[in-house]
Amino acid sequence: MSDSPQKYIRYSIAASIITLILKFWAWHITDSVGLLSDAMETLVNLTAGLFALAALTLALKPADQSHTYGHGKAEYFSSGAEGMLILIAAVGIVYASIERFMSPSVPSNLLAGLLIALLSSAVNFVTAKVMLKGSQIHDSITLEADAKHLLTDVWTSVGLVLGLGVMLFTPPSWAILDPIIAIIMAINIIFTGFYLIKKSYSGLMDNTLPEPELSLIDKSIRLCAGEEVLYHGLRTRKAGSQRFIDFHLLLPGKSTIKSSHTLCSKIETCIQDELNNCHVTIHVEPEEDKSSYDCEETGGLCGSVLKANEK
Repeated sequence: MSDSPQKYIRYSIAASIITLILKFWAWHITDSVGLLSDAMETLVNLTAGLFALAALTLALKPADQSHTYGHGKAEYFSSGAEGMLILIAAVGIVYASIERFMSPSVPSNLLAGLLIALLSSAVNFVTAKVMLKGSQIHDSITLEADAKHLLTDVWTSVGLVLGLGVMLFTPPSWAILDPIIAIIMAINIIFTGFYLIKKSYSGLMDNTLPEPELSLIDKSIRLCAGEEVLYHGLRTRKAGSQRFIDFHLLLPGKSTIKSSHTLCSKIETCIQDELNNCHVTIHVEPEEDKSSYDCEETGGLCGSVLKANEK
């Protein structure tokens, strides 16, 4: 199988199916609402994995006449949908926990159920680590979101096992611990859901690239065109793994078209060497013309501002 983003999502789907079977088995033999909450989160994992596979397949489609910037933003829809699914699962966990508060009961076959839960966590941990590596290789928010979701599942499961494990050595009156642990898990899951929704929202709103990447762009421009080069209107955004960068470059009016093109090509190559999957557009203006200094009208960032920020 080729090393593609879809390969890692298929790992996630396979792991979700395995852990789903294990966790519902653990809940079935124990009747623990805590283990039920763990199983419900895995059901979300599986659904999210299917969403992610569809989103990645769409995001990797090349640009066409209807989508001239490509389909990369499809990844953000997947991340947002996964966040919403996590919140829905949390609501279900809270509902089940409230019912168990009303009528507490001691889980049966608890030791066997906890061992099964630990086994499923080991499967998720290995899969999440593989997917995090894949997210770095392919610079994919979808893979990162799915991997972090799996890791959240791992730590909540470990916390669940430790919490419910106390009940092995306590009297039946401690049965209330089961729904309490489930609610704590739900709160943790809610934070993860909001994090993924926020990250998805940021991508869909065309947030500018992070400060370290803006610094790399500035250094690349100055390396190729000189420290005192003038440029403005630096606008950046990211769609999936694709970065889009454009700015106005001020050059002497006597510069030829050929020399300007050569310099722009050099700058583009330098930026692309620093940042993966970059699409750079440069608009050249004569530095002697007053109309070239249209920073406020153009918007974006100014090279002089970025340089000042570094000092």
